[in-house]
Amino acid sequence: MTLHLLATQLWRYRVAGLMVTLGVTFLLVLIGSHLLQQSSPHVWHKGWSKQPVENREGLAYGGNANHRPNKPYQDHKRRSNTQPSGAQDHMDANIYNILRKRTRSPPVVFLKTHKTGSSTVQNLLFRMGEKNRATFAFPHYTYQFGYPDKFRAEFVDELPDGYSQYDILCSHMRLDVVQLKQVMPPNAIYITILREPLQTFESVFSYYTTTVPAFTLAKQTAEHKSALSVFLESPDSFWDPNEPGNGLGKNPMSFDLGLNSQQWISSWPADLTLLEETFQLVMIAEHFDESLVLLGALLNLKLEELAYVRLNTRSPQDVTPLDDITKARIRAWNSLDVLLYDYFLQVFWEKAEQYGLERLNREVALLRASTDTIRQKCVARNGVPPGELEDLVRPWQSDSVTILGYQVQGNLTKQEQGFCIRLVLPEIQYHAHLYFQQYGRDMRALPTE
Repeated sequence: MTLHLLATQLWRYRVAGLMVTLGVTFLLVLIGSHLLQQSSPHVWHKGWSKQPVENREGLAYGGNANHRPNKPYQDHKRRSNTQPSGAQDHMDANIYNILRKRTRSPPVVFLKTHKTGSSTVQNLLFRMGEKNRATFAFPHYTYQFGYPDKFRAEFVDELPDGYSQYDILCSHMRLDVVQLKQVMPPNAIYITILREPLQTFESVFSYYTTTVPAFTLAKQTAEHKSALSVFLESPDSFWDPNEPGNGLGKNPMSFDLGLNSQQWISSWPADLTLLEETFQLVMIAEHFDESLVLLGALLNLKLEELAYVRLNTRSPQDVTPLDDITKARIRAWNSLDVLLYDYFLQVFWEKAEQYGLERLNREVALLRASTDTIRQKCVARNGVPPGELEDLVRPWQSDSVTILGYQVQGNLTKQEQGFCIRLVLPEIQYHAHLYFQQYGRDMRALPTE
């Protein structure tokens, strides 16, 4: 029977046709509900039940965790071939792709800013995406989108076969909204995170002392003073604005957001307005739990899905104390970041008031209680030096600071272990794991010139 004839018959006997349609719809709803009950986790540790981690090496992570890029912040054209290689044989990425389902959360773009707590947010999105079998927009090479160049659509790896859109983009980039919208669906949620500029710049300087040329020059000049104080005494004598590697050397958050980070220009007010219109949520690191509650509302996440541990944290001895003079100099040198942060701090509290402050406070308390329970279940030790961590959970180490990690509890079921390892999994290992799951191959290294 042709489609035209079928349509004619349904019109003639529209009552019968309507009953058949309702019956089929009802049957599909019952089947869909059954499948959701089969696949949805009912307790926090069962979200990985369809793909349990059989042992601590059970992630589909290619190669040795020691094989990591030596300098995560540098011109992408100059980075060396230092990506993980090899793959776990028992993880079948093709089967994973066959079973993929569209995520129930809306598509997400997360602008991962430097030294603001963004690695912790990215880990949350990685976990959400893996559990929901989302399609990630990954960099074509390594784990950053051509940084420090501005984002371009061509930096994104191809869609996996059989899929029509990306669900999550959350790797490091320098913002270009127009280019991003060529990649992500029009209904994508845009989020980012900012941190108080004094702490941000101190952390950026500490972490990238041997990578940002201006910081390196100051370090070479410093004798009995800290390199940070030497730099801030006369930053212009070290900072060359024409050096691409100096992008993070001044107003690093403004730089990541694609703004003119060197000086105030007349377009700045309009640029801030455009950013406010683009981002549905700008999280604030100093109000992290409040930010997570608002994020959860945007992405339809449960409390257990918002659980976190703070990732990519430095050893306390690598944190430089800031006296009043140093603070004043950081503010002066990073005046645009101060403006950016103050602007979006006000926007953040406006959104919090729209959400309801009493409601927000209640849900923050619930989030903290839930997160504390999960941390106690998962974490045996925190602040663990890298030498005491196994490769899978050892963070990448900067040349200038020590990055601490977490030791997972040993008395866990396989399902619990799978959840807990992912909770503490550093960026590079998790990125490589998800990339292999999605494409069945390791991340590509940058071509050498």
